Amino acid sequence: MPKMKSHKAAQKRIGATGSGKIIRVNAWRGHHLEIKSSRRTRRYAGKSTVGSEHAQQVKRLLPYL
Repeated sequence: MPKMKSHKAAQKRIGATGSGKIIRVNAWRGHHLEIKSSRRTRRYAGKSTVGSEHAQQVKRLLPYL
């Protein structure tokens, strides 16, 4: 049986913590940051956890996570 392939776009954006929680990068942090207020960009900083409603989809995209 061949190895399953990971979804490379998801692999770059999604990771796991040591306890097994799935984390993701916040949206709206990519570019055009000069026109966004400091308050707004601070809100986008850091990482967020993925909810349990999307856990099955993440597992399908990243079988070896």
